[in-house]
Amino acid sequence: MLVQTKSSIIIVAIVAVLGLLVYFSYQPILSSINLGLDLRGGLRVVLQAQENEGEKVTEDTIQKALGILRERVDSLGVKETTLYPQGDDRVVIEIAGEDDPEAAVNILKNTAQLEFWDENGNVLLTGKNLKDAQARVRSDNQQGEVTLSFDSEGAKLFAEATTANVGKPLLIVIDEEVISAPTVRVPITDGNAVIEGQFTAKEANDLAVLLRSGALPVSLEVMEKRSIGPTLGSESLEKSIKAGIVGVIAVLFFMIGFYRLPGLIADISLILYAVLVLGTMSLLGSVLTLPGIAGFALSIGMAVDANVIIYERIKEELRLGKTLRAAIDAGFKRAFWTIFDANLTTLITAIVLMYFGTGPIKGFAVTLSIGIVASMLVALIFTRYLLLLSANLSDNKKLYGV
Repeated sequence: MLVQTKSSIIIVAIVAVLGLLVYFSYQPILSSINLGLDLRGGLRVVLQAQENEGEKVTEDTIQKALGILRERVDSLGVKETTLYPQGDDRVVIEIAGEDDPEAAVNILKNTAQLEFWDENGNVLLTGKNLKDAQARVRSDNQQGEVTLSFDSEGAKLFAEATTANVGKPLLIVIDEEVISAPTVRVPITDGNAVIEGQFTAKEANDLAVLLRSGALPVSLEVMEKRSIGPTLGSESLEKSIKAGIVGVIAVLFFMIGFYRLPGLIADISLILYAVLVLGTMSLLGSVLTLPGIAGFALSIGMAVDANVIIYERIKEELRLGKTLRAAIDAGFKRAFWTIFDANLTTLITAIVLMYFGTGPIKGFAVTLSIGIVASMLVALIFTRYLLLLSANLSDNKKLYGV
């Protein structure tokens, strides 16, 4: 009697804590999960690398370009941006949730090749010797400007350039566009320079980011541009949520109807499973896409499948005449390797997709991987514990579908 009372109290406490966890974490988790382009709306742009004379576009070139673009994204603070290569010479940029995504793409794809010319158009110094670039606002006219500092080699070249052009204009050129052409009054030997122009504070900051991240190794041209409105994205999300709710409710009723008490425990476990998966995605900053929702739904099916395997093993043991606790222990032992092998093979596939896949495929693989790990932990630890507690309440085999 004491054991029954204690088990009942523990089960009620677990259910209550789980209920409170869902109640207090539901909104924070959903509000912090980043929605992808297909759910939130935004812009998808495919950029193609253009070969320069004598310079062939290679995989290494595209990887370098991606690295520079990612650094620009981080520095500019562009929201929910996904970058990945496509084929041998293309880069895909997906921006969700940005107020002006086209402007963001235009800034990101700029080559940002900095050069200093003399009045005859001869290149005296390039951005490869640039050490740092910072934006600031002038106090006299509130216009933005960019301060430059060069490495030792750049400082030497800049000193030579200014010494040779005293009293002459020194053209500051970015992507073959003259930004300013100040007249050199005295030689500058400290390796510092300032780019002045009709810049706003934001324009100066954007320019400093581009210069600081370095020039792209190739020029990028827009090959495809597709805009997804927020209305279409919200409709996709709404339909996905409705389909998910209907599917989950159907699974919950099936488990209770077919497996009875273990089915109810499986339903409780699924609630914990959903919180774990969505909470992990929120903590990792994962982007949820339509394929990601599909991965989540698939992992729910795998979580239920693990419970089905366990419960069928338990029923077999009960039919052999074992006691309830012995049947539960034996059922889990017999089901463990089946569940482990099935989940491991799926996890390996998901990891391969995560590593080699891009965009939506990667989102599907990430969600599926998180779901697989969570389903194994919940089924083999949480569900087992609840079953053993429930075995203390009643040994009626009919409650277990036998």
